[in-house]
Amino acid sequence: MEKLQKPTVTKPRFNRIIPENIRDVAMTCILGLCAGLSAVGFLFVINFIHAHTYAQFVLKSPRYFCIASFVLITTASLLVGLLLTVVSRDAAGSGIPQVKTGYWKELGFFHIKPLIIKFIAGALSIGGGCSLGREGPSVYIGAGIASNVSGIFGVPIRQRRGATVVGASAGLAAAFNTPIAAITFIIEEIVGDIGNRYLGAVVLSSVIGAFAVHAVLGRSPAFSIPEIENIGWFHYLVVPAVALVAAFAGIVFQRITLALRSSLKKQRSFPAWSLPVAGGLITWIVGCTVFLTTGKAGVFGLGYADLSNALTNNFEWKIAGIMVLSKLVATIACYGFGGCGGIFAPSLYIGAMCGYFIGGLADIWLPLTAADRIVLSAVGMSACLGALIHAPLTSILIVFEMTHHFALVPGLMLGALISQAVAHHFAKLNFYEALLIQDGHELHKIKPPLDLESWRNLSVSIISRSRPVGLRDLSTPTMRHMVDDYPYNNFLVFDKDNVTGIVTRKQLVDAIASESVPQPQPPVFCYMDQTVGEASDRFIESGSQTLIVRERASDTVVGIFTLHDLMRMQAAINNG
Repeated sequence: MEKLQKPTVTKPRFNRIIPENIRDVAMTCILGLCAGLSAVGFLFVINFIHAHTYAQFVLKSPRYFCIASFVLITTASLLVGLLLTVVSRDAAGSGIPQVKTGYWKELGFFHIKPLIIKFIAGALSIGGGCSLGREGPSVYIGAGIASNVSGIFGVPIRQRRGATVVGASAGLAAAFNTPIAAITFIIEEIVGDIGNRYLGAVVLSSVIGAFAVHAVLGRSPAFSIPEIENIGWFHYLVVPAVALVAAFAGIVFQRITLALRSSLKKQRSFPAWSLPVAGGLITWIVGCTVFLTTGKAGVFGLGYADLSNALTNNFEWKIAGIMVLSKLVATIACYGFGGCGGIFAPSLYIGAMCGYFIGGLADIWLPLTAADRIVLSAVGMSACLGALIHAPLTSILIVFEMTHHFALVPGLMLGALISQAVAHHFAKLNFYEALLIQDGHELHKIKPPLDLESWRNLSVSIISRSRPVGLRDLSTPTMRHMVDDYPYNNFLVFDKDNVTGIVTRKQLVDAIASESVPQPQPPVFCYMDQTVGEASDRFIESGSQTLIVRERASDTVVGIFTLHDLMRMQAAINNG
């Protein structure tokens, strides 16, 4: 009997050119540098737009400011709406949920078009005055750039998880000049595992991202604050109040934003491209009202000028209370109506103003020093961000690295403890996870076994997706709702509680266009206690490449298992 030949595996071109002992380090350096420079470029474009618009508008008359800001923010929002609707819907929002989806579901593969649109739309949105941040787009652009550059060096599209985390960490490190916080963010938010095999690459890429911003913009921290001296003990009595209020502000933002997005998904009265314009107009109304009454323009854009003033005690504490509410409303409007930008910068702004306002109020009764009020502002920044992203280490380190003051750390740690208690009580999921669930994505954060046989013996219940989405009828409005609101390729068809068939996305799109009724494909079932090896044989019977998972005792439908899930898990094993 002829002996079977072991198939030849073609190594990526990069692996053949560079010696094995240095190629991983060299690849990480290249990817980290590309991602870091993309974040620096994004920052440069935003700052350039702001310097030639709002920074000049505030020097003119109030009337000029209102008219010029109206023209700018509506024009920018309209362009953003058209880009996100006509060119690439995937470029909307922060970008970090998309990075998580790319890492867990696509094994690190990113299309290039959303990256380009994210760069353009994000710069227009933030530079044009929308109350959003640049860190989310920086992470997304960095991850996508690294993924695509690794492809140039021959890395297959299903083996780019390492490139994704390298690019994401370098992008965040460059965005805020915070390499240590970038490392913890990747661990806490993206991979969720301190023992992840890519940790060494993440550390190196974060340093390279910081070097990139140092080389272009200098070594100065994101916010310059005076030397913190004469810190008293009385401010520790106020830290819990600051952490509570700032954390609640973050929870309010999350709940109202998610509710707004959910309601807008269901409406059909206004075209999708017009929604970012609505967010921009609300921001303009709030921002101009605040500017005319206080002279502060921090509602527009990043608001770093106001934030820096608060961190140097060059701000009226009563005005800080106004800025909390106004920035909160503007950010909810911009993100909820589908703008392009992140939440880090707005949450840091809102938290800082919470801390500064409460510090000023407490100063009436307690002998707080100027340094105490700075510490309370920093505690608010960390608490608000931590409540949103459920990442206490990141929220502490990002504020510390942005200010470079060790004296802040005790207050930041106490505030983080309180913030996390509030967050986990009022929001079971962090903001990014809640967005993914709302958009129909359920991430499979499964650590696959290292060998194929163990993988085949896994239970279907571990890999299958719960909460299957289905149609109760095949009317045109119902089909259009499914196509618009869910990213799935296959949908169940229900008759009461029984699954009668499966329709594909293409069938629904064709049926909507022709105003006809699609013909569902017959369902194929498996049980949740079967092994992957047993269930995989049933894919041959399924024309839709989807198995409907039932509970054996009651035959109740509990999830779905797709061929894509099967292939993704096998690819994850091959990635090692």
